[in-house]
Amino acid sequence: MRGGFTLLLLLLSNVFMTLAWYGHLKFKELKWFENAGIFTIILLSWGMAFFEYCFQVPANKLGYEGNGGPFSLLQLKVMQEVITLVVFVLFSLLFFKNESFRWNHYVGFTFLILAVYFIFKK
Repeated sequence: MRGGFTLLLLLLSNVFMTLAWYGHLKFKELKWFENAGIFTIILLSWGMAFFEYCFQVPANKLGYEGNGGPFSLLQLKVMQEVITLVVFVLFSLLFFKNESFRWNHYVGFTFLILAVYFIFKK
């Protein structure tokens, strides 16, 4: 139960993180932001990142074995990185049609899956 909830919170956290870090690259297509300066974009991204932390901190607190969760610190970090990349790839393919997913990306993801396997191996 704690493990599944931790994964869900990490997923939600990464959606907000991806929007905060990369979503602003699409703002120029929105009428309200076409004249926004960098300071405005930073403040908007910072506001979105707040929600990232609202999910990330509880996910780590709940999932960490030192707090009764099922995951070690290294396991939490590797899960975070894999979730980050999965969310980012989906985001980039959905919102940035000029981006492509090539063979070397598949190879890289295969190595990441192997990393998860070895990190979780007892």
